[in-house]
Formats: sequence, C-alpha cells, structure tokens
Amino acid sequence: MFALADQLETIMPTHLEGTVVRTVGMSIAVAGMPAPVGALVGVDRGAAGILEAEVVGFQDNCTLVYPLDDIAGVRRGNQVRLLRTVRWFRVGDELLGRVIDSRGRAIDGRPQPALADRTLLERTPPNPVERPRIDTPLSTGVRAIDALLTCGKGQRMGIFSGSGVGKSVLLGMMSRYTSADVNVIALIGERGREVNEFIERDLGPEGRAKSVVVVATSDQPALVRVRAALVATAVAEYFRDRGRDVLLVMDSLTRFALAQREIGLAAGEPPTTRGFPPSVFGMLPRLVERAGRSRRGSITAFYSVLVEADDANEPISDAVRGLLDGHTWLSRKLASRGHFPAIDVLESISRLMNDVAPESQRNAAVAFRELLAAYRDHEDLISIGAYRRGSNPTVDTAIEVKEALHRFLRQTTDESSTLESAQSMLIELMEKSLESRV
Repeated sequence: MFALADQLETIMPTHLEGTVVRTVGMSIAVAGMPAPVGALVGVDRGAAGILEAEVVGFQDNCTLVYPLDDIAGVRRGNQVRLLRTVRWFRVGDELLGRVIDSRGRAIDGRPQPALADRTLLERTPPNPVERPRIDTPLSTGVRAIDALLTCGKGQRMGIFSGSGVGKSVLLGMMSRYTSADVNVIALIGERGREVNEFIERDLGPEGRAKSVVVVATSDQPALVRVRAALVATAVAEYFRDRGRDVLLVMDSLTRFALAQREIGLAAGEPPTTRGFPPSVFGMLPRLVERAGRSRRGSITAFYSVLVEADDANEPISDAVRGLLDGHTWLSRKLASRGHFPAIDVLESISRLMNDVAPESQRNAAVAFRELLAAYRDHEDLISIGAYRRGSNPTVDTAIEVKEALHRFLRQTTDESSTLESAQSMLIELMEKSLESRV
C-alpha cells in the first residue's frame, strides 16, 4: 500500500498542457507545462497544424522546447500539450533497403513498412565488463584499410578529412563491399542533392539491398539532425541484438556536434571551447559507446569527422580521436594528385590491428610503412636529384618499389576487394621488395 503511494509521486499525468509565451531563435518557451527533458510535445498552431517539438531544458519558470519542423505559424498563447514522455520508434527487418527520416518514417516514396517491433531512441551503452574482446576482423572492401588498418568486428573508427577529399565516396565503397550482414548509414547535415547521389552512385543497388539509410539534411532543424544520429544507432542496436554483424556509417559526426551546439546554446548553456557548450562533449561519448560488440552480434562503426581548415587539433576532432579505436586520415595533397582513396597511411592507425591480424600481415604492414616513410622523408632530395643511390638501402628500395606501393593503395570505386586478397597482395609485395633489397 505504502509502495504504491510512493510511486504516485513519480507518475506523469496523461494530460498536460501549457501555453507559448515567447520564441528565442528556434526555441519556444512554454509556461505551465512541467514536462521532463526529452518529452515530445505538440504546439497547436491552429490552421497551420500541430508542430511537434522536444523538451530540451528549463529557464525562468518556462519549459524550453525545440521544434522538429519550421516554427512558422507559432504565436504567443498557442496551446501546447504533452504527446509522449518516452522516445521510441518502430523497427524491423522490413527497414532493409529503405530510406527513413529522424522519426523512423520512410521517405523513399514507397509505402510505409509494417513494423512489428519498437525500440528506444536512447539506450544505455553495454556494460563494459560484459563486452567480449574484439578478435575477429571485418572486411571493409577497401584494400588499404583491410591490409594496413585492419578493423575488428565491433571496432569504432574515425574517417578524418577536410571537405571535398572523398570521404563520402569512401564510405559508399565500404557499404557496398563490406562483409557485414547489415549496413546502417546516417547522412546527417548533408546537402539535399547529395542524398540521392550517395544512394544511387556510391551505395548502388547491391549495397542498398542490405542497408538502412537515415537522412537529415542541412536545412532541417538541429534537433532533427541530432535525432537522426540516435535513430541510426538504435537501428544498428536492433540488428546487433538479433545476432547480426552491423556496419554503422555516420556522415558526419561533426554535423551532429554542430547541431547539438545549436540546441545547447538555445537551452542557455554557456559556450566553452570555440563556442561548443559542455553538452556536446557529454553526448559524443554516450553516442559512440553504444557501438561495439555484444555476446549476440556486433556494431562496427565508421564516423566521418570534418576537420575545420584541415586542422587535426580542432575541438571536435581532438575529442573524437580520444573516444575511438583508431582513425583514418584522408589527405588533401593525395586527393589533388588523383590518388584515390586519399588515405594517408602514415597518419592513420587501427588500435586493434594487432589483435585481429595474423603475424605475417602485421610484419608486412610494418615493412610497407617503413618504405613509405623512407621515401617521404627523402622526397625533396629525390625530386631535385640530390639523393645518391647507395646512401641508404631502405631509401634505395623505396625508390624502386614506390610505384608498386602507390598502385596497392589506389582503388577505383567499382573495384571490390576482400580481406584475404588484401592480405595476400600486401605480403607478396613486401616479399618482392625484400628480394630487391638483397
């Protein structure tokens, strides 16, 4: 009896209403509505219809809500009512091959799928002591990554680059050629025209058949872009919990952080590092920690990070590097030479390669990096003819095999690769270079 009485204090009412008192930018202040943070509310705009919004904070005895659509038509005195306190959406195998928005609704022009299951938008990351070790490699279909930056099932990697260096095309190749059972692709803050380009050109029918694409374009409100990242992660968790190996691709994590910055500043948070409020650096680890391996399946995640002014130490890049299990750096210098994918192997690392790659491959990768570094360190002398052959045996070998190294690293978008073929090609190439050194 007393236990039931205590629970009455925590039960939310089924009917809760308030009124709009003001708008500040994109946020709306509502009076007389003590809804919890994360609750979904509806703003009655009269003839303009119901505007859905989410509670993001409180200020001056008002509840601050952030809209999921344009706030046109909102005026002082509009009625606001509680719609839902728990954030969930429907999921199922029928999502494969579909394009959905941040609310889980299909936007590809086909009928809405009938989905029997539902999942929470935000879940607690797996217990760290219950996570199995990552000991099995996953093929990405990209030769340079599979051979020199081998990833394991459940690993989280970053793709760091400036704009226009080819990261979207690289992520499309991964989605098309990976050995994962399911792809979940989040396109966050992309230009509208790029969505169909990615789906039709980069992903293709082969990749789309086993993919769920979550889209939130740059013109949509910040909350929609944040929710798209959460929805994509939740869909990946759904398939992982059913024993699948999932490849989660998020393009880009930077735009997720920028969207959260908008929401945090609108909620009254103080700006800190380069204008980013503390909530951004709190949400990033909560998001990426949800990926990984469980006892049932795995989520191998690749997060693209837009590097502002090609500065690898800007706040988001610096924070994300410390959260992930490795990073792949795309070089603008390589891209300008027509070298694709523009992966700078010497600036990239996979922290789990030693756990998932055989010893023969690891030794070959070390030798490959040694030759590549030797040539780069002496490139200026070589280009002006100042280097004398015989001065350094390693540099001599690097000069002889330079073209073979670059051919190995290059891969066209319509050229597929497997983990086994990448390993054998790397080992064979290094054996030949060793013979030439002798």
